Amino acid sequence: MTARTTLLDDGMRTALQAVGAAAKKGLGEPALAELVQVRASQLNHCAFCPDMHLALARRYGVSTPVPAGTEPRAWERQLELLAAREEAGDVFGERERAASALTEAITVLTDGFVPDEVYEQAAKHFDGTRLAHPIGLITVINSWNRLMVARRVPAGSTRW
Repeated sequence: MTARTTLLDDGMRTALQAVGAAAKKGLGEPALAELVQVRASQLNHCAFCPDMHLALARRYGVSTPVPAGTEPRAWERQLELLAAREEAGDVFGERERAASALTEAITVLTDGFVPDEVYEQAAKHFDGTRLAHPIGLITVINSWNRLMVARRVPAGSTRW
């Protein structure tokens, strides 16, 4: 498949990158941020974004402290089982499950809104205003996915 265009206005790119960076910083967990972005990208059938974010997730899983109670190689296993997290047993902790469920609810919007139980579960793990960070990150990756899919930017592209 050939990209329809690789041109993107610098202002749009800069704005989306700034919102994404702020959301990631506020989340404070680079590996979890990448899991969220990979999951949304899978749901949106974007080839470009998971290609980039899987590489970042692997890097962050190795180079950042592993959350308490998580095996050092657990991030890689989580990447492998992300699309089947509901069936993955104890591979995901409650925080990862809540973030993934929130990602799926915001990305798909099956009922036209995020169900209360999904939001409430996420709120247990992201206190106060910190819940805005995963929501912002999910919103931004959905925007990136749509930009890349609409323009057919292929995985591995260095121009976007």
